[in-house]
Amino acid sequence: MGDSLFDDAPSPQRAAEARRHGALEGTPLAERIRPRTLDEVVGQEHMLAPGTPLREAIERDLLQSVIFWGPPGTGKTTLARIIAEMTRARFVQFSAVLSGIKEIRDVMAAAERERRATGRRTILFVDEIHRFNKAQQDAFLPRVEAGDIVLIGATTENPSFEVNAALLSRSKVFVLRPLTVEGIEGILRRALRDRERGLGSADLTVSDAAVAAIARFANGDARAALNLLEFSAAAAPVDPATGGRTIDVPQLEQAIQRRALLYDKSGEEHYNLISALHKSMRNSDPDAAVYWIARMLEAGEDPLYIARRLIRFASEDIGNADPQALTVAVAAKDAVHFIGMPEGNTALAQAAIYLATAPKSNAVYTAYASAAADAHTQAADPVPLHLRNAPTGLMKELGYGKGYRYAHEEPEAIADMPCLPESVAGKKYYEPTDRGFEKEIRRRLEEWKQLKTQSSKLKK
Repeated sequence: MGDSLFDDAPSPQRAAEARRHGALEGTPLAERIRPRTLDEVVGQEHMLAPGTPLREAIERDLLQSVIFWGPPGTGKTTLARIIAEMTRARFVQFSAVLSGIKEIRDVMAAAERERRATGRRTILFVDEIHRFNKAQQDAFLPRVEAGDIVLIGATTENPSFEVNAALLSRSKVFVLRPLTVEGIEGILRRALRDRERGLGSADLTVSDAAVAAIARFANGDARAALNLLEFSAAAAPVDPATGGRTIDVPQLEQAIQRRALLYDKSGEEHYNLISALHKSMRNSDPDAAVYWIARMLEAGEDPLYIARRLIRFASEDIGNADPQALTVAVAAKDAVHFIGMPEGNTALAQAAIYLATAPKSNAVYTAYASAAADAHTQAADPVPLHLRNAPTGLMKELGYGKGYRYAHEEPEAIADMPCLPESVAGKKYYEPTDRGFEKEIRRRLEEWKQLKTQSSKLKK
């Protein structure tokens, strides 16, 4: 085996020896029960089943640089430890939280010396690689390109955003999936059976309902599930009659208090959830809209951020199909600002439900986008003279305001007068739909168009 910084983590043989000497006392259950072989890894069969490329590369010790991307507790570090036990390469672990550029350069230099002296590769595992800045990540590149090191990065954040492009292009990204409730239940039951590394030697009874509740609470995170099981076991009262302990759902509820929801207000999940809210409202699904609002608020999202997104949605996706939508969204923002949280949560939910059930139109959005494109690409024509004010005599002499027709003096309060500059004359930016109030707007525009046509004919 290589010179692994995982040497402190017990191999299967060392674990058994340590158990006999009581050396694992105090080691967390999640650490003791960690899988030791690829076959013991749960929930990642899509990338670790026999015959898959990653498994073949690990078993044949031909692994190239990879990034393991997945939520907490899905097996990223476990996979690195298994590789450490299986590889003949020198294995070094880094923590992006604890290591700096000097340590990186020292390891790179040692890897180069090792390759030249013995021909042996160095596999470098970088936990939480997204916490390294660009300069630190760049320091890996020369040795990766030279083949001196094989990089294994682990991250909970989207590598597209958090790993620099040069390093990413030299690595294969493997996505670890959140564990299913059934998968976590299996891990918990294995921990309860295992007498050597788990809780099998404890006089402990855990109801099926409690196992299922822990699995649901864990939200796809095996480590969180095992930590809760261990805490609940330690807190369970001893039965005076039997000397054993029992974990049931009522006891579990006391231990749980409140789940820490998976949410990073500055990371990808932030954008995933707000995207889900937008698309649910756009698809007129009020149940999904209020669910995603609750997910964000209960995880600690800034309520005013959500309010701002609702206001944007009211104009972008509803617009004049229901002009009241913008008023409702702004009122929700004012309510949150006025009464604060948590009381403001219902104002946001009310607005989201209103927006989800309102008629939809993106005509305002597309009108502005088209006008903005012309503003950037067409000639910046001067404002037509007849649309200019003429507050001075000179301006009147220059023709400012000449030909302007005051709408209120016209039949039906509309004049046959162009209001666009020459470069975009006749352009149609706003095309109202036949949904909601825009149906009435469309009718008005058609009527006014006919009036302008008639007026133009009369002039001729």
